[in-house]
Amino acid sequence: MNTENIWFALDITVVSGASEAIEFALNQLDALGTEINNLGKKPTETLVVNGYFRELPDDALVRTQLNEALRIYDFLPAAVHKIESRPVENVDWLFEWKKHWKPTETGKFIVAPSWENVENTDKIVIRIEPQMAFGTGTHETTRLCLQAIEEHYRSAMSFLDVGTGTGILAIAAVKSGSKFKAQGSKFTAYDTDFDSITNAKENAAINEVSDQIDFRVGSISAEDSEYDFVCANITVDVIIPILSLLIEKSKRVLILSGILSEQKDLIVEELKKYDVRNAKIEFFGEWISVLIEK
Repeated sequence: MNTENIWFALDITVVSGASEAIEFALNQLDALGTEINNLGKKPTETLVVNGYFRELPDDALVRTQLNEALRIYDFLPAAVHKIESRPVENVDWLFEWKKHWKPTETGKFIVAPSWENVENTDKIVIRIEPQMAFGTGTHETTRLCLQAIEEHYRSAMSFLDVGTGTGILAIAAVKSGSKFKAQGSKFTAYDTDFDSITNAKENAAINEVSDQIDFRVGSISAEDSEYDFVCANITVDVIIPILSLLIEKSKRVLILSGILSEQKDLIVEELKKYDVRNAKIEFFGEWISVLIEK
């Protein structure tokens, strides 16, 4: 085994219904990626959720994050039956993870891996080359944002994506507008992670929209222009400190996501501080999006 290419896995055996809670906990622990080992298999009472790391987190921290995630998702700590760790070669788990990912459809879009053949569809196909650190772009919060783009983005609107990750939302806006041959729209996408921006640029190239999106390392600031449509799919603890800027820079539509359903009252109260009382809340599993139209 090549020791320079060894990573580590946490294998968590859990009751089947709690798998999403475990994935959430692993992401909070900064896992480079997660997978569930029963994809394509018959349902079982328990399954194993795998999280991959460069270095294993502290045992006490793992247990704390797991218990908190289980509480949020309304499970008891006993839902976790076993926690094990092991070394793993990068090439093995990355290949297996990619192998199981298939296209995901929303009302207007199909999000597909770059290697998947998609035929006979009137939907807009968004192809991405996912990296485990940034996911497949099909998390519930991303799908909530895609739904908002489907319903509220119009051709020639300018678009700002704060916390772009895979770049999927900015790409969706460009491709949605290009269907109507829009000209002159401005698309900007921020992320504080340099590697994320690199991945987003690769995905923009796959979708042939590289020349239309300005990808930037960083976050929104007072110097930014106003945009017709602003999307921030981050987390509530990141949203709140920049909420005034997000409201100020959105001329027509602001969509916030990456927010747990139990945090709904928190974000609603924060919006009231800026006299925003007409927000529309959408739910998807344990997550919400918040839509503000001006």
